[in-house]
Amino acid sequence: MRALLLAAGRGERLRPVTNTIPKCLVPIHGRPLLQIWLDHLFETPGRIERVLINTHYLSEQVEKFVDSSKWADKIDLVYEEELLGTAGTLAANKSYFDGNAAFVAHADNLTDFDLDAFVEHHKARPAGHQITMLSFETDMPETCGILECDQNGTVLEFHEKVSNPPGNLANAAVYILEPEVIELAAELPGQVKDLSIDVMPKYLGRIGSFQTDGYHRDIGSVEALARAHAEYKLDPE
Repeated sequence: MRALLLAAGRGERLRPVTNTIPKCLVPIHGRPLLQIWLDHLFETPGRIERVLINTHYLSEQVEKFVDSSKWADKIDLVYEEELLGTAGTLAANKSYFDGNAAFVAHADNLTDFDLDAFVEHHKARPAGHQITMLSFETDMPETCGILECDQNGTVLEFHEKVSNPPGNLANAAVYILEPEVIELAAELPGQVKDLSIDVMPKYLGRIGSFQTDGYHRDIGSVEALARAHAEYKLDPE
């Protein structure tokens, strides 16, 4: 399976940290977030073949990082002159997945979910399900997309960053998408498109939720980054 790591954002909520460094390279205990992601994906044998990373803000820093990475020969970069949105990037690069399912993740999440279990859960999904979504219990539900699921874990409702969310089970912004979903993203009008707003609502009742019991936090704000440093322990390299 090939993967798309969404890493092009400007990191506005992380300023002043992101004044001089792209969000995907913000260090966690000295290790860039993107390195944590790449290690996690490629050190799980037989799951991820190659990774595509989109760039925009301070792209030269990401390019330099990738050039020096031990995984450089398995990484492809695509520069966006104008940000396309999460679904727009997927649509613009649909040929990268060659008609196969895609692993897609927001690279500003710090996570240690079980990739093997996630892939196997997708393989065993009910008939008709086209998406498997990683989910987690959040302590900041008003900042997340909150899920309502049935007893089988199928996502029935999706509440994107509402003031009074109906629970704390959140979308972790880590997905496996079947080819149909990639095609739909490509067929949506306009270039700038968002997975949560433009794609996910069309698949309610056909999205499976896989809840991680590991660590997961979006480090997109200064407060969240501080929490991550206090909570997360990296394994030694």
